[in-house]
Amino acid sequence: MSTTPPSPSGSAEPLVLADHPALDLLNTIAKIDGQDFEFWKSDADVDRWLRRVEMRPEDASAPPKKLLATGIRLRELIRGLVEQRKAGEEIDPAELNEFLRQCASYPQLVMDGEDGPYLERVHGGETAAQCLAPIAEAAASLLAEGDFELVRECEHPDCSLWFYDRTKSHRRRWCSMAVCGNRHKVAEFRKRSAE
Repeated sequence: MSTTPPSPSGSAEPLVLADHPALDLLNTIAKIDGQDFEFWKSDADVDRWLRRVEMRPEDASAPPKKLLATGIRLRELIRGLVEQRKAGEEIDPAELNEFLRQCASYPQLVMDGEDGPYLERVHGGETAAQCLAPIAEAAASLLAEGDFELVRECEHPDCSLWFYDRTKSHRRRWCSMAVCGNRHKVAEFRKRSAE
């Protein structure tokens, strides 16, 4: 029997619902029953998550050593930058840029019989930093080009998940209507019933 508490949705995996991979990275630690829960416990957990969010090829070799420690360090670095940017503060990109310098990648021309040629960025995967390069690049892109009016933290008081509001009206309040939106509706119903 697993001792891993489930995510807010009931699964033992972190939710992927942020509509941006860098924000999904932040959600690999979440509040469950009021306590922070770390979904990553091993290099294999980080590797599985990277594959799940399509930031690592399915046929990639085994995860490199120190992927867990490097992944957590990168996640917390990105969390700080996102929180500062969301608060309208000036960010210092030096540490993220240093991380990105370690991430060897190059463009590769790929021929597609139907759509013609296109460029694809290829990342090495030998070191932990190289494995995490795609998510670091996604975070840098979010910090540079993202609309931080649409980067939000779930409004449910017991939730710490982030998301990028891509709804047409830009009025999304919850990480997920099925999770926190429903919890809010139930709480409001109980409150009205008690009155």
